[in-house]
Amino acid sequence: MKLTTLISRGLSLALCMMVLVAGTLLMAVAPAAAETFTVKMGADSGMLAFEPSTLTIKQGDTVKWVNNKLPPHNIMFEDKAMADKSHSAMLFSPGESYEATFDTAGTFSYYCAPHRGAGMAGKITVE
Repeated sequence: MKLTTLISRGLSLALCMMVLVAGTLLMAVAPAAAETFTVKMGADSGMLAFEPSTLTIKQGDTVKWVNNKLPPHNIMFEDKAMADKSHSAMLFSPGESYEATFDTAGTFSYYCAPHRGAGMAGKITVE
């Protein structure tokens, strides 16, 4: 009887340890959920600006630009390597939007082509 109890306790302990180790590994490997950040195209005050003009995100996060005031607007990245994130088509209607997901770490500057001369530019830092 003692032997059966001892073996049963040993197996229970081993099973608990395996569950604990597996759970710890899953928690360490599970990626954080990606987020979506909104940038207004045209400030609420009517200024030709992106709000916010600078943004820090994590790899895998998405930025959604939403046409807010004084259209038309677009999003053009200065870095040629980010050309696939640019949206050269004009957004005319309030609420129109464009989204891009960022998988590459770095700091990327962008601007609105029709309003670049007015200083409508932004920067995204991807950590």
